[in-house]
Amino acid sequence: MMFAPDNASVMFVEDDEQLRLATVQTLELAGLNVLPFDRAAPALARLAPDFPGVVVSDIRMPGMDGLELLGRIRAIDADIPVLLVTGHGDVPMAVSALHDGAFDFIPKPFAAERLLIAVRRALDRRALVMENRRLRAAAAAVAQEESPLIGESPAIVRLRAMIGQLGETDVDILLEGETGTGKELVARMLHRSSRRRGKPFVAVNCAALPEGIAEIELFGHAADSVPHTRLSRVGRIASSSGGTLLLDEIDSMPLAMQARLLRVLEEREVQPIGAERPEAVDLRVIATAKEDVGRAVAEGRFRADLYYRLATMRLRVPALRECGGDVFLLFAAFIEEAKQQLGVGEVALDAGTHAHLAGHPWPGNARELRNFAFEVASGRSVEAQAGAGQDLPTRLARFEENLIRDALRRHGGRVARALDELGVPRKTLYDKIARLGIDLAELRRPD
Repeated sequence: MMFAPDNASVMFVEDDEQLRLATVQTLELAGLNVLPFDRAAPALARLAPDFPGVVVSDIRMPGMDGLELLGRIRAIDADIPVLLVTGHGDVPMAVSALHDGAFDFIPKPFAAERLLIAVRRALDRRALVMENRRLRAAAAAVAQEESPLIGESPAIVRLRAMIGQLGETDVDILLEGETGTGKELVARMLHRSSRRRGKPFVAVNCAALPEGIAEIELFGHAADSVPHTRLSRVGRIASSSGGTLLLDEIDSMPLAMQARLLRVLEEREVQPIGAERPEAVDLRVIATAKEDVGRAVAEGRFRADLYYRLATMRLRVPALRECGGDVFLLFAAFIEEAKQQLGVGEVALDAGTHAHLAGHPWPGNARELRNFAFEVASGRSVEAQAGAGQDLPTRLARFEENLIRDALRRHGGRVARALDELGVPRKTLYDKIARLGIDLAELRRPD
């Protein structure tokens, strides 16, 4: 359950002085801030669309009654919860008011606990609405900024500053960070902020280079030098000349290929397969790694000379768990993206979603958060729907489904990796995947 903000108030409107005083005392003893009124008109004058609290009002009052007050409040802000207090004879009228937008009604005489439960539910609802508005406003403000790197945490502020400082240089850069942190986004920002911005940005996923033709992909070949083709081919390195070459997941590159790449970086020239002489290239290289390359060097999996050549400038992209409240800002931005792509309307941030955003460690970082935002926008968020009104077997089944989907999403649909995390037999996991209708192909995105 969410807790209302410190400035949340309960506006209580009741013309009966004794009932008003007693109820105000009950609410204040429960730790709530109360604004008492004996008439609807002065209460209405205090309301604004950003009122962070709720309104509790009697129905029958002189002058403006509770039903008219409800209508006037909804004209100011339809999301302000209004609870109506009603006598026995007015219950049908109060039920009708629920259809007109009242949050709840409380028949007289009421127990203090009944009122407190209803008020706290209403305050939670209002807190969620205000949080949604804050996030939408923050996301809209971020969208107007030039930087697509969303966040206000010190780690992201420092990263944006470093991008600004390094953008105009031609120094090679090694970007380090976990899977899903947005290293390619940072590389593209560095390119766009450089004098090379109008030239090609060529991204090479070193982990996905086809075995056997990796050299052709990177270095190209001369005419009649490769079987089954007479035409020459320009490699990815030469294609990036004048612009920026992104070597994504360079820590996955085979050692033999590392040796050839080192020569390219040192000489700033590339020799296609079968060519008589090398060709000069104007390179700015940005490499990314999802592990500590220094450790890979120590273990003999990465060339030390290539590492030191690349690591002229090292830049670390922080994990999402290091960025505090940026989770909510990013989520709001991803929700807006999901709304555009899925063609859906407003998406409410309910208590279950809020708790998941605040408590989940996000090992898949921004990529995992984006997937979750799309699930919420499409109505498939199991976290946001779990629990309420369900029996224990159903809740356990939903919890198990959560774990399986989260593990597969974090590991990009790779069942072998999910098996290690979940600790279940392979056949059992495949049976559950089939029963749950999980599409592994949809989850298999490049890291």
